[in-house]
Amino acid sequence: MIRVLIERHIAKTLETNYEYTAKKILQAAVQAPGFLSGESLRNANEPNYRVIWSTWRSVQDWQSWQSSEQRRGLMAELIPMMDREEKVTILEHS
Repeated sequence: MIRVLIERHIAKTLETNYEYTAKKILQAAVQAPGFLSGESLRNANEPNYRVIWSTWRSVQDWQSWQSSEQRRGLMAELIPMMDREEKVTILEHS
């Protein structure tokens, strides 16, 4: 089992549009093989900083979803709403 931490910075005034599209991505991820759980969090002190925390069965399952046509299409909608590239960190138990 692995955890994936995704950090995103949303451009000002695009928060509502971001929320809508981010929910679509999470709903699609739930259907992906190997997805176990996920949540989306907003920094209480910096509302345009978002974190997505998900749990996957394996690195391979995450990589399959990350490179899938479905996720790439949804990310094409989301990327213009961000003011910098998302940062993805894959974590495993030590």
